[in-house]
Amino acid sequence: MLWIISKYAITAAMVVLISEVAKRSDRLGGLIAALPLVTVLVLIWMKLEGQSQAKVANHAWYTFWYVVPTLPMFVAFPFLYQRLGFWLTLLACCAMTIVLFALWALFLRRFGIELM
Repeated sequence: MLWIISKYAITAAMVVLISEVAKRSDRLGGLIAALPLVTVLVLIWMKLEGQSQAKVANHAWYTFWYVVPTLPMFVAFPFLYQRLGFWLTLLACCAMTIVLFALWALFLRRFGIELM
C-alpha cells in the first residue's frame, strides 16, 4: 500500500510542480510539460514492479504512436481559446483528439500497427 501511495504522491507532485512553474514562465512550464516525465515514471514503475522487458518496451512503443494524434490539440487550443473561451475550447480539443485517435488508428492499421 505504501508503494501505491508513493507512486501517487510522486506523480501528483510532478503535475503540481509543472503547474506552479507554468504560472511563472509560460515557456519553461511548456517545456517541462512537454517532456515525457509521466511516461518515464511509468517505465520506472513497471521495471521496479517486475514487468517483463517486452511489456515495458511495448508500453514505450504504443506511447509513441498515441502521442502523435494529440499534437494538433496544442496548435488548435490557442486559436480556439480566443474565440470560444476556455471550457468550450477544452471540450472541442478533447473531441478533436478522440476523432484523431480513431483516424490515426485506422491509418496505422494499413501498416500493421494495431492501436485499437
